[in-house]
Amino acid sequence: MRGFFDTSVLVPLFYRDHVHHGPSQELFIQFNQSTGCCGAHSLAEVYATLTRMPGKRRISGEQAMLFIGNIRERLSIVGLNSDEYADALQSSAALGIVGGGIYDAMLAHCALKAKAQAIYTWNVRHYTLCGREVVGRLRTP
Repeated sequence: MRGFFDTSVLVPLFYRDHVHHGPSQELFIQFNQSTGCCGAHSLAEVYATLTRMPGKRRISGEQAMLFIGNIRERLSIVGLNSDEYADALQSSAALGIVGGGIYDAMLAHCALKAKAQAIYTWNVRHYTLCGREVVGRLRTP
């Protein structure tokens, strides 16, 4: 089965004390580049999150890049070309997706492009507006 990893599953991989670390880690190690993927935008989201965590959890850009390297070694990276991006925006507008919800919608389109049978996320609610084709693939680790 091809699985798509949302940013909400990737970030806990790097914090052993995170409530979702264990299940996220167990799932992550089951996949490789031929069976697992994430959106190109998730790499930027992981970087932004790790380098702006509060207090002792915040890491440097160099450390974040090491973690992103781990993601790239394990998962294939899926991006949308300009036409796919425009189509995804149009589809999202038609579904009534507005504001920050567009970022999860773009990731959902990456998952569909990758032909992922499962979209793994801890934020299922964020994807519920993306249509039946997406909702039917949503899974928590």
